[in-house]
Amino acid sequence: MTTTRNYRTEVLAGISTFLATMYIIVVNPAILSQAGLPFSGVLTATVLLSFFCSLMMGLYARNPIVVAPGMGMNAFFTFTAVKGMGIRPEVALGAVFWAGVLFLLMSVLNLRSAIVRAIPQPLRYAVSAGIGLFITLIGFENAKFIIANPATLVGIAHLKDPIVLTFVFGLLLTSVLVIRNVPGAIIIGIVLTTLAAWPVGRWWGDASAINFGQKTLVNFQSIWAAPDFSLLGKLDLVGSLSWSLWPVIFAFAFTDLFDSLSTFVGVAEAGALQDEQGNPRNLNRSLLTDAVATTLAGILGTSPGTAYIESAVGIAQGGRTGLTAIVAGCCFLPFLFLSPLLSIIPAIATAPALVLVGAFMMKPVTRINWGQLDDALPAFLALVLIPFSYSITQGLIWGFLSWSVIKLAIGKTTDLPLSLLIVDIFCVLALTSGH
Repeated sequence: MTTTRNYRTEVLAGISTFLATMYIIVVNPAILSQAGLPFSGVLTATVLLSFFCSLMMGLYARNPIVVAPGMGMNAFFTFTAVKGMGIRPEVALGAVFWAGVLFLLMSVLNLRSAIVRAIPQPLRYAVSAGIGLFITLIGFENAKFIIANPATLVGIAHLKDPIVLTFVFGLLLTSVLVIRNVPGAIIIGIVLTTLAAWPVGRWWGDASAINFGQKTLVNFQSIWAAPDFSLLGKLDLVGSLSWSLWPVIFAFAFTDLFDSLSTFVGVAEAGALQDEQGNPRNLNRSLLTDAVATTLAGILGTSPGTAYIESAVGIAQGGRTGLTAIVAGCCFLPFLFLSPLLSIIPAIATAPALVLVGAFMMKPVTRINWGQLDDALPAFLALVLIPFSYSITQGLIWGFLSWSVIKLAIGKTTDLPLSLLIVDIFCVLALTSGH
């Protein structure tokens, strides 16, 4: 009975994680197509990478974490490397591959695990909470509940807007389901919010301003689309090794490094997925999986793959084993052929789940000793800069650097192991590598 219930929990958690991350199947091609890569080719590469590497995370690393092309990395690929520096897309894919090779070397030599172990405990708590705030911000933004405001930087949308009202309904409904411990609460919330969004653009309101010109929020276009393998193996391995491109390779490498490290640490804290030493569970295997994802991304034809913070949605649903990642990975595969179906579930349907996951991830912040300022201030900077800079990497980097500078200034050199000082060097390289 218990085993059956655990399997059901893990399967529901995997489906929840997929629903929270499936946006990448269409968003990643939308961004990389601006770099001159074919939309359908990137979509196929995105699905294959997410499927294979999430399976590897579940089967090999045995962690409930989805791996897919990273947001932010795709923007760097398109707007900095290709458009900004004039690099051909095939050469940029080669740079992604070599960044993955660099990752693999660091993983085999256990350098990345040493970096994780160098993260002070208060920063681990702060990163978990900061990622929670970041996920919440993404949810509010996806729902257009929080919007840009020239006078105050950000603001709240009008409650008269049907889209905002639908989101509020979904948020309150899902909250009640979660509080009442209803099995599959997050999935039920997503489905019911999607149904509630169906009238928008049909019976009331207009979603064209936020839904790529489409008046309706929930759309059914078609069922089937053929996969496009045109980008498979199209990377330029030789041209990407040009000396002038090493800053791009390092930018991919260091940004992906800190994104994945902070995700593993934050998700492990939130879901109690630590080993007996207090480090993220099966860390070496998880990091090796992440390295393979970046290497494979270049071969398949997409931007670097990384562990996804939205995996916290499935963990909040009760996912604790690799089965969660396996289920989520398998959910990607049918969309090699069924990608048009993704338009049925709008962003505001998954937004309530993201907001609630942010609340679940705030618990570790209570374990920070706020009365000890030399610990609390670096932790605070890491916590707030993750959502405020819209970058997990920046929050972690400034948390590291401020910790080291403050501890050095007050003479607490015992809090500065050699491994942490090495991490500081990586932080400075990441800040100066162009991303």
